[in-house]
Amino acid sequence: MIETTDNKKFEFEVVGLVEDDEHHGFAVAYSQEADEFVVTDENGTLLEDDALAQEILDDFFVLAEESAPEDN
Repeated sequence: MIETTDNKKFEFEVVGLVEDDEHHGFAVAYSQEADEFVVTDENGTLLEDDALAQEILDDFFVLAEESAPEDN
């Protein structure tokens, strides 16, 4: 559950785990209600470094696309 600065609360579900080159773990979570992805560190704390969060999301989307079944 994440509360925004305008006091809205959104429930997020972990949809993927990503590890960087230094073996730090990150969780990618998605809220259907907010239609938004967020990235947390291995302790569940939201990443404040927007550039790092975007890099983790980009890696996650590439991995998800590569693992998706092909339509024939």
